[in-house]
Amino acid sequence: MELSTSGADDIRMNSRMPTGNLATPNHLPFDNLEYPSHLDGQLELFPHWHFPAKLAGGMSIVVFVYTLLRDIIYPYMTENKNVFYKIPILVMNKVLPVVAIILLALVYLPGILAAIFQLYFGTKYRRFPQWLARWMLARKQLGLLSFFYAVLHAFFSLCYPMRRSYRYKLLNWAYQQVKENKENAWIEDDVWRMEIYVSLGILGLALLSVLAATSVPSVKNSLNWREFQCIQSKMGYCALLLCTLHALVYAWRKWVELKYFIWYTPPTFIIAVFLPVIVLLCKSIFLFPCLAKRLGRIRRGWEWKSKYKMDPALSTNAMEDKSTTKGLMHAVGDQQ
Repeated sequence: MELSTSGADDIRMNSRMPTGNLATPNHLPFDNLEYPSHLDGQLELFPHWHFPAKLAGGMSIVVFVYTLLRDIIYPYMTENKNVFYKIPILVMNKVLPVVAIILLALVYLPGILAAIFQLYFGTKYRRFPQWLARWMLARKQLGLLSFFYAVLHAFFSLCYPMRRSYRYKLLNWAYQQVKENKENAWIEDDVWRMEIYVSLGILGLALLSVLAATSVPSVKNSLNWREFQCIQSKMGYCALLLCTLHALVYAWRKWVELKYFIWYTPPTFIIAVFLPVIVLLCKSIFLFPCLAKRLGRIRRGWEWKSKYKMDPALSTNAMEDKSTTKGLMHAVGDQQ
């Protein structure tokens, strides 16, 4: 969901200004071959990635510790099972999809909050809070990090059959089937569950790939605003929906089985889908005609409340430009 803010408009207007060889803090007037080494301190290292990277790293650590306690420490303490071999692949592959889908939900959550803000004040000319404006400017980085985690999740999943532990387990399963004199170990529910959630995961990753490709400046510049908004908003929500369904189908009947609630804690897939479900529900509410029409009128410039009753400190430059124009017209009339 792309929502216009005065801060974002200022950034877009400033980005259209020709800079030439202006010496800005991150763009100094030197080529790579003649760049002086003593100016390294004047350049920031990925300034727009600081908050998204810290957020993704923090969530990864929290989910890793949570999964480690449930899947590794719990069986070791209660059953004296040594399953620490699961950490490199299985535990990591539980962390990656959880962080990926939460980051993807965080890409579209500020759009929901901005829509609520615009509906509450009845205008698009009121500045968003500083924290919301910064959050909206970080959506690109959050989306790319979500795509990165999703790709890693796909690679880790493909490595499952290559693990030595999986081969040993496969042999044990075959031996148990022979020992129990079973000719067919087919489980219909489990087969359908895996077929569906793998298919949904592939489709979700494909849409995320399209979203990531359109974030490349050369591709983005080749699209007009309507095309870019259609891809990033509509296709983005479709990707979030597919990823959420992917997690829900993976859970299948595990929601009601008490054995998955270890130490009275919910499984990781419940934590993973909590925020995406909220975002999708809010988006569905905004699709109702009574809200969609009102929000569309506000974004086209219609104002529900009088703009002169707004807080001057939070008003946009459009108000200042209008008052300046009126002052110039009065000045011209006085001169005549």
